[in-house]
Amino acid sequence: MRRSWTARSRTLTHTDPADVSLQTALEALADPVRRMILLDLSAHDEWERACGTFDLPVTKATRSHHFAVLRAAGLIEQRDAGPRRLNRIRTAEFNTAFPGLLDAILGVQRPEWPSAVQ
Repeated sequence: MRRSWTARSRTLTHTDPADVSLQTALEALADPVRRMILLDLSAHDEWERACGTFDLPVTKATRSHHFAVLRAAGLIEQRDAGPRRLNRIRTAEFNTAFPGLLDAILGVQRPEWPSAVQ
């Protein structure tokens, strides 16, 4: 598949889950907003959800931060499609690095939203 890279998409850094420490993975999974993003992504087909379509109780800047943390932990991959940034959860790759961890997180009930928007 040939990719068309834009200046915006060239700024994306995707970390291989094999290069992520357990501490980094756990810190990424500890935040309830990031868990909601992962739960939402797990319920949709790959590359179906754009960043702006998530109903999150945070500002746009904080939303961007959460997606960056998930990318840095090897949990998601993103690509640009026109003005939209699409996402996919990296289930197979993450499960190779951390067997069972993602399944345990996605198997729990949906977490409560934080009381304050960050």
